[in-house]
Amino acid sequence: MNGRVSKIERVSPREGRTEEPEVTARGYRLGNPAHGNEKHHAKNSVYVRSLDEAAELIGKGYSLWMAAKGKRASLISPQSLRILRNDNHWADNKG
Repeated sequence: MNGRVSKIERVSPREGRTEEPEVTARGYRLGNPAHGNEKHHAKNSVYVRSLDEAAELIGKGYSLWMAAKGKRASLISPQSLRILRNDNHWADNKG
């Protein structure tokens, strides 16, 4: 995969809304797959500062918290995310 990550989007957004990766004071928040059904718990969150770092972890199976205006953030599985790179090619996360 070439190019820097320009955007990470949900393949099928909720209710036609535009969802963006949630950014907190600590950075983009992801769920660690090592915690299984508890990866959504705050104590199991992993934070990164850039979309490139987030994309790298998504490629390793991490889920990403996504939010839309007026909606609560949701933890989205890597299979439901699309990574857009500045070279105008996209890569899905199926390997």
